[in-house]
Amino acid sequence: MSKLTAAICATGLLLAAGTAAHAQTLKAVKDRGSLTCGVSQGLPGFSQNDGKGNWSGFDVDFCRAIAAAIFDDPKKVTYVPLSAGERFDALKAGKIDILSRNSTWTIGRENEGLAFAGITYYDGQGFMLRKRENLMTSMDLSNVKICVQEGTTTELNLTDYFNQNGMRFEIVKFGVVADVLKAYDAGKCEVLTADVSQLYALRLETTKPSEHTILADVISKEPLGPVVRQGDEQWFNVAKWVHFAMLNADELGVHTVKLDDALKSEKADLKRLLGRDGDYGDKLGLTRDWVVRIVRHVGSYSDVYERNIGMKSKVMIPRGLNHLWSSGGIQYAPPIR
Repeated sequence: MSKLTAAICATGLLLAAGTAAHAQTLKAVKDRGSLTCGVSQGLPGFSQNDGKGNWSGFDVDFCRAIAAAIFDDPKKVTYVPLSAGERFDALKAGKIDILSRNSTWTIGRENEGLAFAGITYYDGQGFMLRKRENLMTSMDLSNVKICVQEGTTTELNLTDYFNQNGMRFEIVKFGVVADVLKAYDAGKCEVLTADVSQLYALRLETTKPSEHTILADVISKEPLGPVVRQGDEQWFNVAKWVHFAMLNADELGVHTVKLDDALKSEKADLKRLLGRDGDYGDKLGLTRDWVVRIVRHVGSYSDVYERNIGMKSKVMIPRGLNHLWSSGGIQYAPPIR
C-alpha cells in the first residue's frame, strides 16, 4: 500500500507540475509588460498597418482589449503579421501569446493543440467577380478559373462544393492573400473566393472597386475567433471572457461614450459587469475593473464592429449574423454573475 500511495503521489506531482508549466501565459505577459499578438499581413477593416507601425482593425482591437484588461493600456501590444501557413506554427511555438487573425474554428485544428476562445465573427465563404461577367449565383460558376489562398479551409471548401455539384473549375493558388488579389485584379482568374468579410475588404484594394460584386451565396460556415494554445486554462479563460465582456457590454448598452453613466447605475447586472459587485476579474487573474478598462479604451462589441467594418466604415459589411441574439443575430454571451 505504501508503494501504491507513493506512486499515486508521484503521478499527482507530475500532473501538477505539467499544469503549472502550461499555465504561465498571463504571468509571462505581465512580466514582459506587453502582449504579443499574431495578426494577418494586412486586411482592411480587420488588421492593417498604416506604414508607421500603427495597427488598427477588428482583430487588432481584440488584442487591444486584452491589453487594456491586463495593463489598463491598449497600446501595450506587439503585433506579429503572419501568413495563413505561418499562423498556427507561430502560436504553437510560443512566438505569440494569442492569434487574432481571420482563422476558422475546426475540430482538426483543435486536435493539433489549439484552443479557439470564442467566435468573434460569424462568417461564410463567398465569391467575388466582375459585374460584367453577368453571373448571378455560385451555380453559374462552372468552367471558370478561381483564385484562392493555398493552405486554407477556403481551398478545401471550394473543392468540395464544386465536386459535389458536378461543376468543372480550375483553381489558381497563391500562398499569400496579396498575390491572390493581384492575380484576380490582373484578370488571371474570373473569380476570387474567400470568407465574405475578406471579400469586402479585398474589394477596396482592387483597381476599380465599383466594378466588382460579391455574390449573395455562402457555401460554408466559417466561425472566426481568437486562438490560444491548449493547456493553459487561465489564459484561455482570459481570452474567452474578454470577448464575452464586450458582448455583455453591448447588450447592456455600455459603450465608451456612455461608460461614466453606467458606472453610476445601481442595476445589479451593470454593477457585476463593471466590477462594483463581485470579484470576477480577480478570479481571472485581472482586476475588478477589467471590463471598465476594456470599454473605456477599446469599446463594446458594437463599438469595435461599427468603427472598423460596419456600415459607417470604408468596408461597409452588414452586421447580419453578428448582431446580438436580441437583435436578430446569433452573438450571445454567458452572463457575468
